[in-house]
Amino acid sequence: MPDLLLELRSEEIPARMQRKAAGDLKKLVTDALVEAGLTYEGAREYWTPRRLTLDIRGLNARSSDVREDIKGPATSAPEQAIQGFLRKAGLASIAEAHVHSDPKKGDFYVAHVVKPGRAADEIIAEVMPGIIRNFPWPKPMRSGAESARPGSLQWVRPLQSIVCTFGSETEETRVVPFEIGGIVAGNVTYGHRFHAPEPITVRRFEDYAASLEKAKVVLDAERRKQIIATDANNIAFANGLELVEDEGLLEEVSGLVEWPQVLMGTFEEDFLSIPSEIIRLTIKTNQKCFVTRKPGADTLSNHFILVSNIEAKDGGKEIVHGNGKVVRARLSDAKHFWLRDQGDLPDLDTLKASAEKFGLDLSKPLDQRMAKLDALNVTFHAKLGTQCERVARIRTLAAELAPIIGADPALVDRAVVLAKADLRTEAVGEFPELQGIMGRKYALLQGEDASVAEAIEDHYKPQGPSDRVPSGKVGLTVALADKLDTLIGFWAIDEKPTGSKDPYALRRAALGVIRMLLEKNIRLPLSTVVKDADLVSFFHDRLKVYLRDMGARHDLIDAVLTPDADDLLMVARRVEALTAFITSEEGRNLLAGTKRATQLLAAEEKKGTVVEVAVSPDLLTLDAEKALYAAIETASRDAAAAVAGEDFRSAMAALSTLRAPVDQFFTDVLVNDEDPAIRANRLALLSSIRAATGTVADFSKIAG
Repeated sequence: MPDLLLELRSEEIPARMQRKAAGDLKKLVTDALVEAGLTYEGAREYWTPRRLTLDIRGLNARSSDVREDIKGPATSAPEQAIQGFLRKAGLASIAEAHVHSDPKKGDFYVAHVVKPGRAADEIIAEVMPGIIRNFPWPKPMRSGAESARPGSLQWVRPLQSIVCTFGSETEETRVVPFEIGGIVAGNVTYGHRFHAPEPITVRRFEDYAASLEKAKVVLDAERRKQIIATDANNIAFANGLELVEDEGLLEEVSGLVEWPQVLMGTFEEDFLSIPSEIIRLTIKTNQKCFVTRKPGADTLSNHFILVSNIEAKDGGKEIVHGNGKVVRARLSDAKHFWLRDQGDLPDLDTLKASAEKFGLDLSKPLDQRMAKLDALNVTFHAKLGTQCERVARIRTLAAELAPIIGADPALVDRAVVLAKADLRTEAVGEFPELQGIMGRKYALLQGEDASVAEAIEDHYKPQGPSDRVPSGKVGLTVALADKLDTLIGFWAIDEKPTGSKDPYALRRAALGVIRMLLEKNIRLPLSTVVKDADLVSFFHDRLKVYLRDMGARHDLIDAVLTPDADDLLMVARRVEALTAFITSEEGRNLLAGTKRATQLLAAEEKKGTVVEVAVSPDLLTLDAEKALYAAIETASRDAAAAVAGEDFRSAMAALSTLRAPVDQFFTDVLVNDEDPAIRANRLALLSSIRAATGTVADFSKIAG
């Protein structure tokens, strides 16, 4: 079966867009071919900085014939209706139609229309211009003489050539001809911009990939990543160092080169006095280079690793020299930021009022930056006030949370006051991703308590499902207060997540609160800090997602989570205990008996049957119902005591004693006795089963 090779070659595509663009191209092309009636065996996408490539194997040479039955009017219909049917079906006369019979509706016309298949070349040539013209680039641009015309081609960078060949292994491939934006599809591509700029004629994917390799282009992005990672680790090892791995940087760098050449550069050791985080970000952000360290060391070495796209004749000496000059200049700036942040601000006299408001010590650099943040009235959100107004809210909330978590209130207050101060440092101004990290370093430099410094960094955590939660009690308190203030504030101004849109990462904030409460065993009744029922419901939804991700069954979560549940830790513990119980034999059997009891009771309640409020022991006539009554009394008492002591496993064990008496009751006892008083009493017994199990969970919501 034939194969299709497609290459769209352009000026350099931004690295962050390449992987998605290649995936989009694969989906758009394969979807269009399938919709047109073609099938294929496999498809794979490739990308480099200058090309998107698609290799589709086992494509049909032509689409299948399609038979369509078009139902027409009754044979007795007026001429006008029959003519309309002929036009719709494409028939010359009614004699070409077939007559079908229906026992109820009588005879009617049907047209059996066969649409012949089409050659794959024709379909490809038809669909490709639309795919290219409407390609979902985030920021497309126009270029060349065509750009002045309305409706001209837009591409992420100027499109230069298109390869589109089609054919099987046993025949010569042919070019699928189509044109867009003045570019005509052909069978010619080009290799490396500098090493192999000559044209290359290609037929199918195998010789295409091999020809590009000879022309200094590694087509497979994953292979480029592997080359870079292996060579970088090897060159570091050869110099007695280890590479500080960075998957995001590796992905980006692999999208900047077609022929990766890994080299090592150096900078002066004096720059190592700068924190390693600043060095790494400076070199990564400005030069797209990796950093190294001595094996097992916490701090960096003065060697960095760069990836060039050129195989230089001098072994890369000039490339290393040029990159080294830029790295040194950037590190010089970074050192300036680092030292400036440790000095006094020039306008201390203007900051006294702000210092008094927050109890700040203007002899300390970080306190000065916090006072400056207040004096500048830096906005947090137009409807939620300034950053410092937010700090004041967090301060109040943290004071309420500190005794619940067991944190030192004075240390918590100090941490809250300084938590946002590094937003006014030059290091964070240059590298916003260092907020919190730099605050911790500056706090330690000015002699703050270690738990305060730790809390300044940790109060942003966890920032995602893979991020750790704060380790210390002070950090936990500040982080909880910070996230709760965010959620309470945005709910107050009705800026809630909708569908897939969550611009303020409120789902992540709620998940962070849940993880801290559950992973650190914190008992926090939400109602003490959250007054909005809708926000409590939002927490419930996030808790369901979290527990399901942890392996809990959705029906068990629903059985435990009531609308007024505000202690999320207790909900999680109930779900855990219920999961263990319901998977045991006693649990499964008790569930079956309980569901039978509740369903029977619900049916009678729906019919209006009288059910006594409480069981009357005097009306219990059979041994099985007497035994069940006694078992319920004991199990209810023991389960309630266990729940009060938050021992949910013991509560489940207490309920498990009901299994045998419930089974025996349904074997020996007829609930709907002819005597209304006995019937009402036995229904009350069923109600007490529901009440007993309800101390732990709503068994009616459990599947099975």
